[in-house]
Amino acid sequence: MKRWLRSLLSVTPFSLTVATILVVVALALWRVPILDQIELRTYDLRIRSRGARAPSGAVVLTMVDEKSLDVEGRWPWPRSKLAALIDRLSADGARVIAFDIGFIEPDESSGLEVLDRLRKTVTARGLGTPQLDRFLGETRQEADNDRVLARAIRDSRAAVILGDFFHMHRSELNYEIDDGDIARRLELISSSQYPMVRRSAGAAESAALLRAYAPETNLPLLVEAADSSGYFNVKVDGDGVVRWMPLVIQARDALFPPLSLLAAWYQLGQPQLAVSVGADGIDRIQMGDRVIPTDESGSLLVNYLGPQHTIPYVSISDVLGGHVPAGTYRDRIALVGASATGVYDSRTTPFDPVYPGAEIHASVIDNILKGEFIVRPRWAALYDVVAIVVLALLVAAVLPRVGALAGLVFAAGLFAAFVLATGQAFVRFGVWLDLVYPLLALTAVYILLTVQHYLREQRERRKISNAFGRYVSPLVIEQMLEDPSRLRLGGEQKVLTVLFSDLQGFTSHSERSTPREMFELLSEYYGRMTERIFACEGMLKEYVGDELMAIFGAPIEHGDHAVRACRAALEMRMHRHHLSEEWVAKGRPPLVARTGVNSGPMLVGNLGSEYRFSYGVMGDDVNLGSRLEGLNKQYGTEILIGENTAELVNGAFRLREVDLVRVVGKQKPTRIYELLALADTSLPEEQEAAFRDYAAALAAYRERRWQDALGLLDQALRRWPSDGPSRVLLERCGMFAESPPPPEWDGVFEATKK
Repeated sequence: MKRWLRSLLSVTPFSLTVATILVVVALALWRVPILDQIELRTYDLRIRSRGARAPSGAVVLTMVDEKSLDVEGRWPWPRSKLAALIDRLSADGARVIAFDIGFIEPDESSGLEVLDRLRKTVTARGLGTPQLDRFLGETRQEADNDRVLARAIRDSRAAVILGDFFHMHRSELNYEIDDGDIARRLELISSSQYPMVRRSAGAAESAALLRAYAPETNLPLLVEAADSSGYFNVKVDGDGVVRWMPLVIQARDALFPPLSLLAAWYQLGQPQLAVSVGADGIDRIQMGDRVIPTDESGSLLVNYLGPQHTIPYVSISDVLGGHVPAGTYRDRIALVGASATGVYDSRTTPFDPVYPGAEIHASVIDNILKGEFIVRPRWAALYDVVAIVVLALLVAAVLPRVGALAGLVFAAGLFAAFVLATGQAFVRFGVWLDLVYPLLALTAVYILLTVQHYLREQRERRKISNAFGRYVSPLVIEQMLEDPSRLRLGGEQKVLTVLFSDLQGFTSHSERSTPREMFELLSEYYGRMTERIFACEGMLKEYVGDELMAIFGAPIEHGDHAVRACRAALEMRMHRHHLSEEWVAKGRPPLVARTGVNSGPMLVGNLGSEYRFSYGVMGDDVNLGSRLEGLNKQYGTEILIGENTAELVNGAFRLREVDLVRVVGKQKPTRIYELLALADTSLPEEQEAAFRDYAAALAAYRERRWQDALGLLDQALRRWPSDGPSRVLLERCGMFAESPPPPEWDGVFEATKK
């Protein structure tokens, strides 16, 4: 996994983009089935979103519907009814009558078998007479519905086109057909093949043409009576949807047209009809001055007008009953089919999962007559390559130059624009252009470059974290990585808290130790202390010798930064005491440290110059924090905090006021407090009593009651002999008792040392 990540990060965005383009182009040329299925779905979505379109009105679907079955009886009907239908359609002025119904077998409802048995019985018993034989012969002719239908076809003023179909593969048949039978069937419909075929060099070897095994023809007497016969085979895609109509099927050496094309041809008056065949398949189909666009196999994309019933329907029962307005069929094509449940050939189309096959043929007729087609360009493969390259390069060019959100917006916008452009090409010009492969390239490049950028960023983040995690808080590193603008030179004023801590007497010990020994000792000490600072989410500013400095409230903002700083100081003291015990047991020097904590407005940010800068703080309150750390030495304390910090912690800790001091470099005095413990911590009773004595002594001291203060301080030291502030104030009160300060003295101690 790590090796894969390294290899991904070692390539450039350009090489990654080129590799993606090559892969997607190969997929587009190879035509991956699952991607093609997705493309077909987008085609269906486009044709549905385009909405229904008005038909030309040249085709009237004349249907065997539920109403017809109720009125005329169950299907199949005697063919005399269909003969009557032809008579009525012809009389109403229909120009073409096309049957999406096959007449493959003889009509079984005519009663011919009864008449034939009667004639045999009469002859066998010697009851026949010339008059009876003539009567039976005439009756048989009138009862032969197939002959009645053939006569109606022959007598029709409208051109009658029968529908048949081709068995495309031998496996479709459950019986054997010999070559002679196939030849006889082809001969029967030979007059219905394309009247003109133009073949270029190599056309005979073309593998693109649809080749049939054998035709399934109508009864010979009907075929001979009709003007022409056309197949009603359709082309079904892999998902079961009919999107194409094959306009050319080759059977042996002959090329045949479908029922729909022949209906349109007769409707237009039979202009010159020619099909051109090249080495790659069908080049073109031309009907007069009309060019019908097909793919190499000769298949036409069906430009569906809408859901079923978009093309007008007429019930056959209404035609036979004389309930259709006169002129309904004048100069139109009557396409006879079925729509009743259980009777008709239902198909799945982009508009409907259940769609009458007859309306598919009607749609093709309408497409040809109106000249409105959907075209799958022959240059589609070249277009795919160009679109893949352009979209991928656009994303690759823009993505590395913008942020994550802008890159997402750009990629999504480009995606939407491409979808809109191909949609407009489909709606306005009837051109079907691929969506899936170009969008796959766009999406793949976007994802790969985004992942690579993310992985590279994570690697850089780890490098930064590893490099600086031991010097500053990991939280600071995270914020720096999330907002690199913080690394710019400059700062802002905020109320923060600083902590200074210095080891007492460690300098003298360093004179007796080697540099390596000092390094090991300080490393262990700083490691323990830094852990406590980080635990309270402070930022370690720096180590200087045996002193460290930390900042609370920046760059990670915390409203309780003063509380966090004081908690860190107490935890540092506790861990320092534990470490000191360990060191003493090992013969190392004991650890005593002085800590100063102060809060206030400070300038925080990257301070320095354009050549070198570091994150830090500046201001009087920063300097005061450093002075408080130094004052511990004078008062014998471990942790002193300023009055600003004391106000901010708001009772979270136990504090005692130590003095009112004017430190070096400041005119305004500040109250200093000793940080003792958490607010809920109990102290020894003697220590509690000593602190109460000290507080009373401090009040007496400020009121110039030196003797009272001396007594209280002496009592406090008897209770808690190690209390440094009591010893300091005792010495000061003794001095003032002997030599009182001037009358304007305000109780402020002037610190003369840093």
